[in-house]
Amino acid sequence: MMNVTLILPILKQDQIWKDQTKFEDIFDVDHFIEYLKDDVPIVRSIPAWFPDKEELFTSIRRTVKNIPKYASNQFYLDNVLPRIKEKKIMALKPFVDRLGYDNVPAEINRLRCRVNYHALKFLPEIETMAEVLASRMRNRTGVTHPYMALHLRFEKGMVGLSFCDFAGTRAEKAMMAAYRQKEWPRRYKNGSHLWQLALQKRKEGRCPLEPGEVAVILKAMGYPKETQIYVASGQVYGGQNRMAPLRNMFPNLVTKEELTTKEELNSFRKHVTSLAALDFLVCMKSDVFVMTHGGNFAKLIIGARRYMGHRLKSIKPNKGVMSRDLGDPFLSWPAFVNDVIVTHETRTGLPELTFPTYDIWENPLSHCMCRA
Repeated sequence: MMNVTLILPILKQDQIWKDQTKFEDIFDVDHFIEYLKDDVPIVRSIPAWFPDKEELFTSIRRTVKNIPKYASNQFYLDNVLPRIKEKKIMALKPFVDRLGYDNVPAEINRLRCRVNYHALKFLPEIETMAEVLASRMRNRTGVTHPYMALHLRFEKGMVGLSFCDFAGTRAEKAMMAAYRQKEWPRRYKNGSHLWQLALQKRKEGRCPLEPGEVAVILKAMGYPKETQIYVASGQVYGGQNRMAPLRNMFPNLVTKEELTTKEELNSFRKHVTSLAALDFLVCMKSDVFVMTHGGNFAKLIIGARRYMGHRLKSIKPNKGVMSRDLGDPFLSWPAFVNDVIVTHETRTGLPELTFPTYDIWENPLSHCMCRA
């Protein structure tokens, strides 16, 4: 679009995970550069002639920060390209959602799809370990069987960031309030407005599903107790007590740590992102994928499964309807089951037309899969 050279991206440090993974720590750089050689010239590092490499990411003079969300290609040509020509090398940050979908040439969106589904490839050792994990999931009982992957977003950081209210003791709620005040002081303020905000967010389906809620929903969908479930998650907030309802209903619940030896995972523990990459690939290979909250991880899995042929079910619970039903003390079990089934008949990952302003990573049909 701007006809400039790309230096290998610097991955943003996540506010919750505090991970400092480099692009080359998880992705196959040679494949990335080779696959895109006819689209974008890419270099591995900042050229030697550049005097101060640290300045590129710390100096305001070397950083373009005023890019609005979903900017058009014309914005880049008018506002970003001139600065790159002037300074020769510029850093663009942040870059999440800084390029629109509907206000750029169709070829740019097709390039996005080539990058996301073909150019970005995990390192061979990550791919191999993920294949081992998926194979062990399918053969846990000595007989080959399908498995479900559950992306359980209920880590302490996610619970805190959501600003939703969850079941717990008075002491737990006080500790969570203190944690939120420390990590997000501007949003927390004095805390007086948070209860009403939490109620509103739950009503709108914007809160992560608790493990117990997930268990009830899966049971209502008809999944039997024997279902083999791979849990993709960090450390669940509340530990085993919080996981107990889900594990009691579905005892064949395992994580990558339970499928492997400590030695097998040691080389991946250096970077949280490497462990997340393993989870990503095992979820991708699952027969059924279930997300419990939003976020790029789940969006990318659902989108990739659609792109790869949409042969595998991907369930995206309607949290607004589920919150209403789970909070209704007068709703009978048969009525709840019927509501769950009817609500999710069309939420199983089949491709849909990519309507305006819709995130193409979750639904790549129109931009990535249509020939015309």
